[in-house]
Amino acid sequence: MPHFCRMFLILVVTVFLAGCLAMPIKDPYSYSSAVGQGGGTPFASYGEGRITGVRVWETNNNYYYYYYYYNYNSNNYISGFQLRYGSNWSPVFGGEGGLKQEMELFNDEAIVEVSGKYNPADYICYLVLTTNMGRTLSAGLPNQVSFNFYPANMGNELRILSGRFNGAGITSIGAHWGLVDMEGAGNTSIGANWGLVDMEGAGNSTLETALETVTPIF
Repeated sequence: MPHFCRMFLILVVTVFLAGCLAMPIKDPYSYSSAVGQGGGTPFASYGEGRITGVRVWETNNNYYYYYYYYNYNSNNYISGFQLRYGSNWSPVFGGEGGLKQEMELFNDEAIVEVSGKYNPADYICYLVLTTNMGRTLSAGLPNQVSFNFYPANMGNELRILSGRFNGAGITSIGAHWGLVDMEGAGNTSIGANWGLVDMEGAGNSTLETALETVTPIF
């Protein structure tokens, strides 16, 4: 190859690499907007490290009611939930009434999808948490309107659940996704930073911001 061709090729490659380095880094944070009626007290889960466990309580009032064209639906709903960050459990958001479902995550396992059903008039009826290993925790009954939350960026995982609850159950729920800088610690460590880990300067990275995103009371 002639000398001038080699120099031109080197110049093109150099300009290309410089352009790549100048590109802005994509915000590692994403938010799945809350669904539900949204009455009551706002909440946002928090803790240090990766989410390592989940508890969900479901209430069944043991009666049936008619709605729309006289279709039967059981009056089940999500009364409360709790997340474990590292080795520490968060407060219970909502209540502990009814049947409890619980799942402990393995090392390197993370929640990558939150789905379920909600009644626009009152509560979250059904909640499913799915991990990157294909395991699920489900609570409630699959009635009413569907929702499906997942991260906008590959490799992200659930960091925060936010929403609102009242004296009976969860009235709205949304999901916050991000990266976790565990420095090889695995799920048993609490050595990572708070809640939205590895997001300094990225915006939307505090508990206060999470609380601001919850569904307003109508």
